[in-house]
Amino acid sequence: MLTAHHMSTLGKVLGDIRVLGDQIDWIRLWFTGGIPMVAMVIGSLWVPLQSRTAIFACVYGTVGGISITAGYHRLWAHRAYSAGTFLKIALAITGASAGQGSIRTWCRDHRAHHRYTDTDKDPYSAHKGLFYSHYGWVVVRRKPEQTGRVEIQDLSNDYIIMWQREHYLMLLFLTAYVFPTVLCGLMFDDFAGGFIWASCVRLFVIQQGTFCVNSLAHWAGDQPFANKLSPRNSWFVALVTWGEGYHNFHHEFPVDYRNGIRWYQWDPTKWFIWLCEKVNLASDLKRFPENEIQKGQFQQIERRMELQRKEISWGTPIDQLPAWSFGEYIEYVKSGRCLLVVDDVVHNVEDFVGHHPGGEKYLLEHIGKDATKLFHGGGIHAHSNAAENLLSTMRLARIVDSDHRQS
Repeated sequence: MLTAHHMSTLGKVLGDIRVLGDQIDWIRLWFTGGIPMVAMVIGSLWVPLQSRTAIFACVYGTVGGISITAGYHRLWAHRAYSAGTFLKIALAITGASAGQGSIRTWCRDHRAHHRYTDTDKDPYSAHKGLFYSHYGWVVVRRKPEQTGRVEIQDLSNDYIIMWQREHYLMLLFLTAYVFPTVLCGLMFDDFAGGFIWASCVRLFVIQQGTFCVNSLAHWAGDQPFANKLSPRNSWFVALVTWGEGYHNFHHEFPVDYRNGIRWYQWDPTKWFIWLCEKVNLASDLKRFPENEIQKGQFQQIERRMELQRKEISWGTPIDQLPAWSFGEYIEYVKSGRCLLVVDDVVHNVEDFVGHHPGGEKYLLEHIGKDATKLFHGGGIHAHSNAAENLLSTMRLARIVDSDHRQS
C-alpha cells in the first residue's frame, strides 16, 4: 500500500524526470544518438558492411574529420593560418558532413571553451564530469547567458561562414546523407549500406571522435607545458581525433597551427595544413616561438622536481641545528657518543659504523676529530655524492668556532 511518504517520493522522482526532460534537446539526442543506434541495429541484422563501402566510409570520414580540425578549429576558431577562397569553401562544405553545427556556432562555443576553461561559462567544462564534457553538453539545453561571451565579429564578417550558416541544414542533408548513399549505390550497388554505414554510422564515429577532445583530452594524459587548467596531452586521443589530442600544448599555445609539435607526434591535421601551404592553398602558418615553448616545458619540469624534492628527506637544515663549540663536541665524544665532524657539522654516525663500506676501523679512527679533509679526498678518493647525501641525514649540531680545523 502506498503511503503519503511513498507518494511524495514518487512525485519528486516524476518531477525530476519532467525537469530533466525539459532540459534535453530531443532533436539533438535523436540525431547524434538515436539514428546511429537504430542504424547499427539495422545494419548488423540486415545490411552487411561491404568492404568497398567500409573503405569509402573511412576515407570520407577522414575528410569530414580533417574539415573540422583544420577548418572549424585551427582556421576559423583560432586563426592559426590563412586560407584561400577555394580551401575555405571546400572546408565549409565538407565540414557540414561531420554534423557538428555551423562554423559560426562551433567556433563561438570553442572560443568560450578556451576563454572560460573549467568554469561554469565553459560550454563543455571538464569540471562537470567526463560524461557531460563528452556528450551531455550536446543534448542538455543551455540558456545563451550560460555560455561566456566571446568576440566573433570576424566570423560574422566572413561571407563564406555566413553562407554556410544560412544553408547549413541543406548542406548537412546533402553531404552527410545524400552524397554517401548515392555514391555507394552508384559505385558499389550498395544504397542501403551507403545510408547505414557511410552516412549514419560514419557520422556517429566522427562526432564521438571530436567529442573526445572535450572529454578525454581533459582527463587522460600528461601536462608537459602547464598544469593550472585541466587540458592534457594524450597520444591515444590524438589517434582518434586527427591529431587534436595534444591538448595541453594547444591550450597553452592556441594560435599555433600544430598540436603535435614533434615529427613523431600523430597530427595529420598539421600535415594537411602544411601541404596546403606547399600548393598555395594556405599561408601564414603560425608557430609559437620555440623559446617560449621550451620555457613552459622547463617550468613544468621545475614544478615536478620541486614536488619531488619536498618528498625527500635532506636532513635538518644546517642553520636550524643547535650551536656547539668544538670543545663541546669533544666532551660528547668522551662521554661515549660516536660523533664525527665534517664541514663544521657534527654528525651522529652511531647507527652507521657497522655499515661503512670501507670498514668501521677507518671511521672509528676519526671519531672526536675533524674529518673534513679526509672526507673530501685527503689521502683517499673523495666520497661520492650518495655518501654526502647520506651524511646529511645524520646531522646533529653545527660547530661555531673555526680554529679547530686540521691542517
